[in-house]
Parts: sequence; C-alpha cells; structure tokens
Amino acid sequence: MVEAPAQAPADLSAAAQVSALPLQVDLLQLPPEVPAPGAPALRGVLDCLFAHWLSLPDTAALVASLVQKAKASGGGAVGAAMLPSMMLQGGAAVPPLSPRSPRLSRRPSGLGAGQPNRSASPLRPAAARPAKEVIPQFYFQDGRPPPYEVKKQCISTVDQLFAGHSNGLRAQEFRMITRELCKLPTFFTTVLFDKIDKESTGFVTREAFIDFWVNSNLMSMDSPTQVFTILKQQNRNYLTKEDFKPVLKDLLDNHPGLEFLKSTPEFQERYAETVVYRIFYCLNRIGGGHLTLRELKRGNLLSALRHADDEEDINKVLRYFSYEHFYVIYCKFWELDTDHDFLIDKENLIKYGNHALTYRIVDRIFSEVPRKFTSKAEGKMGYEDFVHFILSEEDKSTGPSQEYWFKCIDLDGNGILTHNELQFFFEEQLHRMECMAQEPVLFEDILCQLIDMIGPENESYLTLKDFRRCKLSGHFFNILFNLNKFMAFEARDPFLIRQMREEPSLTDWDRFARREYVRLAMEEDGEDASNASGDVWDESLESPF
Repeated sequence: MVEAPAQAPADLSAAAQVSALPLQVDLLQLPPEVPAPGAPALRGVLDCLFAHWLSLPDTAALVASLVQKAKASGGGAVGAAMLPSMMLQGGAAVPPLSPRSPRLSRRPSGLGAGQPNRSASPLRPAAARPAKEVIPQFYFQDGRPPPYEVKKQCISTVDQLFAGHSNGLRAQEFRMITRELCKLPTFFTTVLFDKIDKESTGFVTREAFIDFWVNSNLMSMDSPTQVFTILKQQNRNYLTKEDFKPVLKDLLDNHPGLEFLKSTPEFQERYAETVVYRIFYCLNRIGGGHLTLRELKRGNLLSALRHADDEEDINKVLRYFSYEHFYVIYCKFWELDTDHDFLIDKENLIKYGNHALTYRIVDRIFSEVPRKFTSKAEGKMGYEDFVHFILSEEDKSTGPSQEYWFKCIDLDGNGILTHNELQFFFEEQLHRMECMAQEPVLFEDILCQLIDMIGPENESYLTLKDFRRCKLSGHFFNILFNLNKFMAFEARDPFLIRQMREEPSLTDWDRFARREYVRLAMEEDGEDASNASGDVWDESLESPF
C-alpha cells in the first residue's frame, strides 16, 4: 500500500506551495523569435510577472481552491489537477477552426494536426501583419490645397504683376489682378482690395495677396465659392443685400454704359437697389433676405457679371443689370405712386396695367400671403415689394413667379389648388366680361381648358409641381385674374406670335420691358417737344379754354 505524501504545513501559504512547482517551458507555446524562458534576459522578467500574478487576491483564492481539490483527490494528481485538460492532452493552444471556414484551404500544408499555427499568434510582430488601407483625405475645411505646380505658377505670375511695386498696388492698379489672375469680373476689385487691405493703408502688397489668395487655398475654389467668400461678412454663412453694395458701386463708377448716371446720384442709388432686388428675387428662393452659397451656385449671377464686364452697352445685359429694365420698373412705380411718398396702397395698385387685375387678387397681395411687405407702413407696398410684384406679373413662367401666384390662389394654404378656389377667382373675371359686353364663358368650360393647360397628375387638384412642368402657367393665371392678358391670349395676336418665334431667347419680361421703354421714351420725347414749343408761344395765342 502506497503511503500518501506528507501534507504541507498549515502555515505554508498557497502562493508558496505553487511557486515550488516546476515550470514546464514547452507548454508556453512561444513563437521562435521570443527567447526561451531559461535565457538570462527573460528569466528575471518572467519571475517578476509570475510573482505579481501570485500576489493578486483572485489568484490566491484560485490557487487555494486548486490545492484543496488536490488534497481531496490524492497527492499523485497535484500537478495534473492544476493544468487544463487540453494541455495535458497535448492539444493546440487555440480552439479549432470551423470545418466550413474558407481559411482552412489557405492553411500551410507543412503544419501538423497537433502543431499550433505560430503565424496566427497574437505575439506576432506588427511589421509582419498586412498593412491597412489608408483612405486619402477628402474634406478640407479651407478648400483643397492646390497642386504644387499650380501654386508655383501662380506665385510666379504674382511676382510678375507686382514687379516694380515694392510698396504694393493701389486700388486702380489692382483691377488687373482681379481680372487676369483671379479670373473674376473687375467689379469685385473694390471689395477684394478692402478684404486684403484690412488696415486701410491704400496698398496691397505681394505678401498680403499671397497670404489671402494662395495660402488660404482661395485660388483652388470654384468661382461661386470665391465670390461668396469675398462678399460675405466674417462669421456668416450667407449674403445680405448690403454685401452687394460695393460691387454695384464699382459697377456704377467704372462701367461706360452707366457713366451718364454720375450727374444724378439719387438715380444711381435707385438703380443699385433695383439690381439687388432683382438678384434676390431670382436667386433667394428660400426667402428671408439671406442668400446661401447653394443658391448662388444655382443662379446665373456670375455669368451676368462677366457679361456686363465685357459689354459696353449695359442695356444688352438683360439679366439684372439693364438700365432700360430699371427705367421701366421705376417709372411704373412712379406712375402708381400719385402722392410720391414712395408707398402704394390697394387703390393705386388696382390701376396697374389699365385696371387689368381683379380686386380679389389685389386683396390677396395686400394680405401679404405671397410675400411679406418690407415697408413698415401698414397696408402699403414699398418699392422692393413692387419690384417683386411687377417681375411676377409680367413673366409668370419663372419659378419665383409661379410660387408668388400659387400662394395667392391657394386660399386655405394647404399646398393644392382645388376647383372651388379656381372658381372663386374666375367669378370676378366673368362679371367683368359681362360688364364689357363680352360673351360669358361658363366656368365648367374654362375648368376643362385650365386642366388641359397644366396636365396635372391628379385632375381633382393642382400642385406647384404641376406648374413647374408646364410652359403655359402664365396663361393659366391670366385667365383667373388678368382680364387684359386673358383677352389678348384669346385673340391670338399674330404680331406677338411672330415676335416670340423670331426671338425665342427673350423672356416675357424682356419683351414687356422693351415695349414699355419705347412707350415711355416716346412719351418723354413728346413732353419735351411740347415744352420746347411752348417756350416760343405768344401768350395772346393761347386758347382761352
């Protein structure tokens, strides 16, 4: 009978008992590049780590439980009970892979079934692991830096343009930089010069220009973004009407087609206001007077500015800057503003176009449904409000105009036009036709005509999306509230039809402004002629009546 080994003294700690056990090096499964535990360089480190592990409270509890199990099962199984079963069986240090795993087919054939895969060990050096794919930077807060060659070429051009100007360039000399180097219309010279010359020295040096244009990556941005950055105020992400004033002042001071206005500063100011109002009418679709970068990119303002920069006749620049267009807008407003307080009320507006509009549509305009008035006088329309009105009235095919009149017709503001809403506005048109001895047209017949014009997705109502797809939206609205244009459309004037075919590039607004300017010019010439002939009249020859 084999005697059981002598039990350890009771005062011997569990950690001391385990430290007395022999360390089996072949069970550590270390990769070949790690030296064996017997090496002097590693032996001390392993001893310290092992001693620290034994000093942990959780380790002491684990060891104590293992010692108790060994005592209960017999002394011969002490070493075996303290090791996991898979180590005793000579198994791998990691669980086996799934038989369906595709990685099995890529396992090296030289590895035995019982030999561990050292290449998959977590102790494998980082240099031997596959490199991660590096995603190049795609967002730059200040714009993408220009390529080195482009930047070098730009600096070379700057050196040539600034040669001989050690103190820098003055504003008038800087115009060449704006046009030739920055590729912007020269009307941005003043605002760009002031943006760089922050201390108002009157000069822009080479270093200051390179820092602003090259080092800030402004040169690599697209033209709309450059214009937006130059015009906007600091800490803002939008443009206001005030931001365009320097550009319009530069235009008035330097464009040959506007030189005649220098003798009348008050009309220079009105012209600049009208141009800015037209810009915001066409571009600022969100409203609120804040023009965003996205709206600026979607518009044609930059191309119109370049056209104005190349064209000496400002009246040929039909987008925004035509003086004839400004003349028509201002004279129309002046005709309606009988007391010349620069405000228009309902009774004034009802006279527009020889009483062409109905009272119901004028009431909707003054209820400020399509657009809130900027004038602070209650129940009165200011000049800016009139600019939006006349642009919408004379060309109902544009997006802003369609939104303007759609809101007027949409009585309940639910975003759709029902047959009842259309009938409400046509009733007054029908009454006016009867007063003019015109043959009345039943609303049912008109409704069929309106539906055929627009071609909506659902014939029971119309949406703004339906009008966007239609080219006859102007005739649709004229039938409802503009009697004069409704009758002209029914008459099918062959002269107007031929004019539209000969000049298809012109908009309805362009044709209206041309006709009105000729009429106003003829009236002014007639008044001048009568005044001139009146100077030579004899008082005795005047009519007593």
